[in-house]
Amino acid sequence: MEHGHDNEPAGSPHHENCTDPYLRCAFNGAAQTALGVSGSALLAHSPQGCEYLVNNAFASQECDYMETVTLCTKLCVDEIVHGGEEMLARTIWEARDLPISVLFVISACGPEIVGDDIGAVCETLQPEVKFRLVPIQSPGFRGSQYDGIDIALDTILKRLVKKTSEKISDSVCLVAPHANANPTWTADLVWVKQALSRIGIQVVATLTHRTPLSEIENAASAETSLLLSHDAGQHAAEYLRAAHGVEPICRGIPLPIGMTNTQRWLTALGERFDAQKNVEEMIGDGERMVTATCRRKWPMARFLYRTPAAIVADATIGIPLVRFVTEEMEMTPELVALYTANRPVRDLLEGELNDLGLSPKVVYGTDVYKTRMSLLEVKPRVIFGSTIERHTSEGLPVAYVVEVVRMMRQFRMINREYFGYTGILNLFECVQNEWIMGWRSREKRYEAKW
Repeated sequence: MEHGHDNEPAGSPHHENCTDPYLRCAFNGAAQTALGVSGSALLAHSPQGCEYLVNNAFASQECDYMETVTLCTKLCVDEIVHGGEEMLARTIWEARDLPISVLFVISACGPEIVGDDIGAVCETLQPEVKFRLVPIQSPGFRGSQYDGIDIALDTILKRLVKKTSEKISDSVCLVAPHANANPTWTADLVWVKQALSRIGIQVVATLTHRTPLSEIENAASAETSLLLSHDAGQHAAEYLRAAHGVEPICRGIPLPIGMTNTQRWLTALGERFDAQKNVEEMIGDGERMVTATCRRKWPMARFLYRTPAAIVADATIGIPLVRFVTEEMEMTPELVALYTANRPVRDLLEGELNDLGLSPKVVYGTDVYKTRMSLLEVKPRVIFGSTIERHTSEGLPVAYVVEVVRMMRQFRMINREYFGYTGILNLFECVQNEWIMGWRSREKRYEAKW
């Protein structure tokens, strides 16, 4: 196996120069996190060009433009050179009558480099506005969007969560569901909440997606925390444990994608909350549903037996897909290329590969160039990835590219989960549709008899 960036300290982002990364910058990740707080507004202290990252985060969080407000100081050359604190203060003052509970102020690269102190500006103006001012220093140069998510979560938890000694029995705080390359990750979150409800577990707060300020303030009352990403949020879960005694659970287990991963994940919840009977019923019902559906629909997995495959994705989707591709699809993963490279990601993936007896080429912290070179070396027949891999694999003997992660060529109007048992069928459908369309490709043409 190949391991990129082996000399880096655990958890640190790599800084190798790259002109074609998969991930956006930290500014985008912070915006995505802040926009998950309902009843709030976001002020980007940035040039107008950086505002497109806020718009992207707005779409990712599925915000309602009738309910969510985004602002921008739209810094020009003068402010970038001489400082934009006056512009920032004027913009906050002009927004003083907004009917919001929190205004998140996020600074981009330019004002951070020139030395704008957004914390001091917010502290000065706080007595003059009726809503909370929360500055988040997350310029793009501080890392990837996942670093931005961690920075924003750290700020939100330290500034907004209230200390309490009272715990809500059988409760959980969900962490970082939005750090996920499933283009309809909100469906995964819905599945998690439904599963927890059936087990009898109360969700105290979700950090962050449509989360009111009151839930964030009350997050310390949760007994446990449940991290819904392998790419970001680990620091937030550790902070909740250290500062508020919130126990992290389901650690070291891949997220519930595929039959075995879903069973393991649900079983861990059942054992922690003494709800084994409920969980056993859920697992039994889910497995029977998948089996019965496959018997009726005849998915084409039988045609792909032992086909060499590549997985190019974030760790949140990519690591659980390894077992799904191996067990449910019965393919042979020959390449696993993940966007991130931190130590928990490495440990989790290596544990899965050892358990499955697999030894694929592994690339951590991949970019488009590294992916292309790896595909040239491995020459898989099937790729689980994004539209990027469809273009990257041109000229290679790749028969099918199953687009399961961003960037998506076609936007899904209806959210469809990958987690859980319906998620298995959704992934089967993605593969089936690509296999059917493959017969229309240049490689799979046939001529009619007439």
